[in-house]
Amino acid sequence: MTFYQVFIIALISLILFVVPAIGMYFMFKKSGIASWKALIPLVNTWFMLDIAKKPKHWFFWQFLPVAGWFITLGIMIEFVKVFGKFKFYQHALTVFSLGLYFIYVGLNKKDKYLGPAAVAKYRKSAIREWVDAAVFAIIAATLIRLFIFEAYTIPTGSMEKTLLVNDFLFVSKISYGPRVPNTPLSIPFVHNYIPGTSWKSYSELIKLPYIRWWAKPVKRGDAVVFNFPAGDTVINKDNFQSAQPYYGFERAAAKGDQDAKAILDDPESYPIAVHPADKTDNYIKRCVAIAGDTLQIINGDLFINREKQTAPPKSARNYKIQVKDNMFIDKDALEEIGIMINESKGGSSDLNRISTNEYLVNITLDEKNILEKSGILKSIQPYYIDQPNPVEYFPYDTLHKWSIDNYGPIWIPKTGALLNLTTENYSIYERAIRVYEKNDYYMKDGKFFLNGKEVTSYTFKMNYYWMMGDNRHGSQDSRFWGFVPEDRVVGKAWLIWFSWDKGPRWKRLFRIVK
Repeated sequence: MTFYQVFIIALISLILFVVPAIGMYFMFKKSGIASWKALIPLVNTWFMLDIAKKPKHWFFWQFLPVAGWFITLGIMIEFVKVFGKFKFYQHALTVFSLGLYFIYVGLNKKDKYLGPAAVAKYRKSAIREWVDAAVFAIIAATLIRLFIFEAYTIPTGSMEKTLLVNDFLFVSKISYGPRVPNTPLSIPFVHNYIPGTSWKSYSELIKLPYIRWWAKPVKRGDAVVFNFPAGDTVINKDNFQSAQPYYGFERAAAKGDQDAKAILDDPESYPIAVHPADKTDNYIKRCVAIAGDTLQIINGDLFINREKQTAPPKSARNYKIQVKDNMFIDKDALEEIGIMINESKGGSSDLNRISTNEYLVNITLDEKNILEKSGILKSIQPYYIDQPNPVEYFPYDTLHKWSIDNYGPIWIPKTGALLNLTTENYSIYERAIRVYEKNDYYMKDGKFFLNGKEVTSYTFKMNYYWMMGDNRHGSQDSRFWGFVPEDRVVGKAWLIWFSWDKGPRWKRLFRIVK
């Protein structure tokens, strides 16, 4: 962690020890303890435990990052009990006021110090036992979900055939270091919207900077879950969101697309939602290039630092095949010889007929070998998509005439690396410098201006990554929206714990993601 990150964590912890001190001063006096002891941050919790006669080892648990905050709040609850505060709303007031409720208890002449003996005699109702147990379970599960692992469902075929639609994963959040949420005020177990509504599930009343404990870099080849970088601004409507990114409509409208312009000009029918980094939609792709790498795609083959990369074993790509005369293939016929054909709800398929005996098929290298040995083919050739599109493909200009299968070379930014700014690379790195690293950055008359000053170079503050789906011709990935900054990285796909397609896919259960 950086000094700044440590400072932020320490500041939050200090607030938890200082804010309640005013009320504690008067409560300590009521309990017969020297009032000045309440005014010493952190040490005051030791005396609270002493007054409440609770185990002293709780004091040391407060030093755990984030989890320690909850321990401190728990100590406050135990402390307020010795003043006869047993009701749920009284404990809620203690927690959500960060101890300011202590001022009322300390100054209220009706509230007396009863001591730990009174707490021992108190018996909760059955309902209260259930409520307390539920609250504890929610807090524990939320902490596990935030910092250790989270369940994730594969929604699209972009990672086929490594990961399939309706594979249920566990995502490890400790693989790259637990990330502190930017928006800690959020409904538990909900991502960015309240289910069934278009209402946000979080509040930005408290916003924290990017903090990651025990940070570890993403490795080349990892299957990574991350917050969609271009999802900070979306059209908050079904079938739009990250599936049809807002910025795509913005670019299309700028090129004269009247349909896109009509959508942007109608915010009542197509409302806009803006999300912080940790609340954009979750994506899963494979990291194919890490910070400092230079990436290039040549005729569908991936090169990193000029070295050709081996595709993941289950990675699919398009082939154009021609079958022998009077031969016909379909989904069932291919599945009989061991080739899996996926069909999405939107009507797309891994198998498409393009003429009498020609087909376009999306298969893995192993499946290609099966087809070649089947005796039904005249020919099989890789199928390339080599049409540049300045509206669709990053960096959205006419200078870099890149396509899905012929892309780059492009350098991936690295922390501390110096980039010489040119008119040729402005469109590539402008969003990273301006949005992700929060600078006022623009180009005017061939000159570059950073936070009001003319510059010729820029030093990056974060590491970036290049993500691509294993289904190279069916994936919206970095070729469409560029770099993934490190602060968007959520965790590493770890285990398929369940899978479903008209019934359980038993062979996929408890499979480690590779």
